[in-house]
Amino acid sequence: MGDHGNLTEQRYEEARVAETLKKGSRVTGAAREKLAADLKKKYDSGASIRALAEETGRSYGFVHRMLSESGVILRGRGGATRGKNKATAGAGS
Repeated sequence: MGDHGNLTEQRYEEARVAETLKKGSRVTGAAREKLAADLKKKYDSGASIRALAEETGRSYGFVHRMLSESGVILRGRGGATRGKNKATAGAGS
């Protein structure tokens, strides 16, 4: 229950960032660096590029480019792979 306050603050921050950066507007300087850092943090925490694009009101390509520019190692396609641990565990036996 203690996370409720943090969740509300996070949603407020996301809404504020999306409001500040109108879709299609040019993002430069400090605003671009802040957006890149926010996207990097969320992507590293497990958010997908599509989810980040929807959240910020930007295109998939824009978010992909921002992540690449900030040095993020992008995950492979297809999300979580199921059964990989079982195959690895079975091979060791």
